[in-house]
Amino acid sequence: MISSAPRVSVVVPAYNEEKAIRQCVLAALDQTVPAHEIIVVDNRSTDRTAAIVAELAAEHPSVRLIEQHAVQGLIPTRNAGLDAATGDVLGRIDADSLLEPTWVEEVAAAFCDETVDAATGPVAYYDMPLRRFGLKADDRIRQLMLRLSNEYHFLFGSNMALRADAWRTIRDEVCLDEDDQFHEDIDISLHLAEAGLRARYVPTMVSGMSARRLEDSPRDYQYYVWRFERTYARHNVRSRAVRAPMWVYLAIYPPLKIIRSVMARREQLAERAARSGAALPPGPGTPPALP
Repeated sequence: MISSAPRVSVVVPAYNEEKAIRQCVLAALDQTVPAHEIIVVDNRSTDRTAAIVAELAAEHPSVRLIEQHAVQGLIPTRNAGLDAATGDVLGRIDADSLLEPTWVEEVAAAFCDETVDAATGPVAYYDMPLRRFGLKADDRIRQLMLRLSNEYHFLFGSNMALRADAWRTIRDEVCLDEDDQFHEDIDISLHLAEAGLRARYVPTMVSGMSARRLEDSPRDYQYYVWRFERTYARHNVRSRAVRAPMWVYLAIYPPLKIIRSVMARREQLAERAARSGAALPPGPGTPPALP
């Protein structure tokens, strides 16, 4: 069934994101089809995150700043934003996400199909080289995940949306994860599947995100990846196929971390050269945005 285009809210949980939040909100504003609203939920930030969003809200009526200071944590902050949103479809991205200009348009188009309860898409790592190649690789990995997972259609927290009715259906069932052990987006995906709600993968629903996770130590990165296993165990998911992404993420960490380190070193040299007025030889640098 096809209906008229739904109103799309964009929800952004944020904690100490003063370096990223302005560009995140500006990208969400710079859309071919405007978002119904952009809600940034500040969670006890001690930097200028809230002040920056308040400045943007004063300039743009569709931007809203709300506070979730009762509990420290991503899940209660995410929940507060999704609960406060008034759109027909609730987008959810990270504070370092940079939405492509057609993102809201693509989300609205996907949810014109009334059988779609949730949607997700690929990401392009904007602070890594070969961004277009990276987007294609990410798209293929996610489509492979869908084929392997079979009964489960996993959403990606940096680039996802769900119908407001679907959120209300699972709102009281999603795990609160007080000990911060799970992947909250996988948890939402599993609760949607358990409720018989359908998620769709939309290749044209593209968001940019930072590869800053690669700056984690090997131990911290492994702990992050192992959140998959802990989330599956919580939901008694026994399929070996859905665990394939864990091994993919672990395998790509060493080479990508080297690339990330080289880029960071070059950025440091560029800053020193700028301060001294010297020219830096051509190098990979940060690739341009996708056309």
